[in-house]
Amino acid sequence: MKTLMVSLMLTLGISITAQAAGDATAGQAKSTVCGACHGPDGNSPVPNFPKIAGQGERYLIKQLHDIKKDERPVPEMMAFMPALSDQDIEDLAAYFSSQKTEIGAADPALVAAGEALYRGGRLEQGVPACTGCHAPDGVGNSPAGFPLLSGQHTVYTIKQLTAFREGQRTNDGDAMMMRSIANKLSDQDISALATYIQGLH
Repeated sequence: MKTLMVSLMLTLGISITAQAAGDATAGQAKSTVCGACHGPDGNSPVPNFPKIAGQGERYLIKQLHDIKKDERPVPEMMAFMPALSDQDIEDLAAYFSSQKTEIGAADPALVAAGEALYRGGRLEQGVPACTGCHAPDGVGNSPAGFPLLSGQHTVYTIKQLTAFREGQRTNDGDAMMMRSIANKLSDQDISALATYIQGLH
């Protein structure tokens, strides 16, 4: 009897896990509204809206839940969020994470400064290298929930780093990792990092 119960619990656990997993095909069917701002495949043609193609599933799921709970205010998305179920969020994340992000070009005048900060940080001021969490090529660390940065629009990255610095965006966890780093960056630093990231591959 005990063996049967354990077997049943394992079976239920496996089926629950399988049911909760995102379905990229279902996500594509649900992504029509998203495509208006983020592009049909997640490569937003508008620099104010982020590219989400190729973004890690765990990161996308967290951001969508944070936006839905208003823990990350994104006014443009609030009209759509109440209708999204947990399964919808999983499916959308599975679809967009399976797409390939398009890389942009860096501003030649700022790329050297951006690369120096991204790869080396500024340790004397407590600014670590971005590579530690986001990888040398900007692909991030999907299992850890650290986002893909490579190819992201300069305008969008500037907006997010500034929001972290000014305390307008606070969903970076109890450690406040992004807020503490962004707090040490000047406008020029942020611009240099953002343009370097746009061309990073």
